[in-house]
Amino acid sequence: MDKKVLILCTGNSCRSIIAEAVLNKYLDGVEAFSSGIKASGKVNPNAKKILQENNLWENRYHSKTLDKVIDEDFDLVVTVCDNAMESCPVFPKNTKVIHVGYADPDGKNYSAFEKTLKLIKMELTPIVRTELGL
Repeated sequence: MDKKVLILCTGNSCRSIIAEAVLNKYLDGVEAFSSGIKASGKVNPNAKKILQENNLWENRYHSKTLDKVIDEDFDLVVTVCDNAMESCPVFPKNTKVIHVGYADPDGKNYSAFEKTLKLIKMELTPIVRTELGL
């Protein structure tokens, strides 16, 4: 049975969607989701582009609010921005919540998205693997 992970951010347009795609690609036995505290309703074009260029993009990735995923039974919730950490709701079943923050690449040049992808792949993936006992 897959472990379920929620990546939570403010706008759910960059960092959380990149993390969702990375975890789904590189962690066997993990099903990752993402959402936003105040979802923007759109995927940042550079976030989509970096995922496409790295064969990580799937059409199911989209910006969504927390109410779209709150009924899932998550094994782990990861906040990737300070605002989401501060606003993180209480999840049922004492779901473990951790914070691994990343600078928001939104509004920056493309290299910021490349850096975000690299950091998430190199840092977040092993942290999630360890937290889930994989």
